Amino acid sequence: MALLTHGISLATMSAVELDQIDHQIIELLSRNARRTMADIGEKVSLSASAVTRRIERLERAGVIAGYTVVVDHRKAGRPIQAFTEVRFAGTADLQEIKETAMQLSEVQAVFTTAGDPDALVWLQVPDVERLGQVIEQLRRRGRVTGTKTLIVLDTWSRHRAFEGDGQTARRP
Repeated sequence: MALLTHGISLATMSAVELDQIDHQIIELLSRNARRTMADIGEKVSLSASAVTRRIERLERAGVIAGYTVVVDHRKAGRPIQAFTEVRFAGTADLQEIKETAMQLSEVQAVFTTAGDPDALVWLQVPDVERLGQVIEQLRRRGRVTGTKTLIVLDTWSRHRAFEGDGQTARRP
């Protein structure tokens, strides 16, 4: 059975040839997608127009799939982050858990997994009471046989670097 990612079989996905400059551009954009082409060009020793062409090529190839904003959830009123493991009886209807998750604004992502558990749900909530309510809504779906929730105490992420300090961001 081929693994699936975003509906695409990993067995049929082909890698795009990237050189060192492509990787540098991707790293710079992942740290701050609002950089100017001139700023990126200065850092990778290319003109702004050459950087623009490379970025457009990376977008067409799907290497750059989109741009996003990094939210400080504590300041946005959702300071508690948790992961809930979800297990299903028999053949899991993962589409059902995804549909439930899409209805809950606290769900940041659903990761289906090979093995135990069947899915991992990333949650961002304002308080422990709401965390319990969201987990209960997940439990009520279909053939969910159990959940286990882990509350995040601290976070380190390679892709959430603050500009200028050379350090990778940590969020409590």
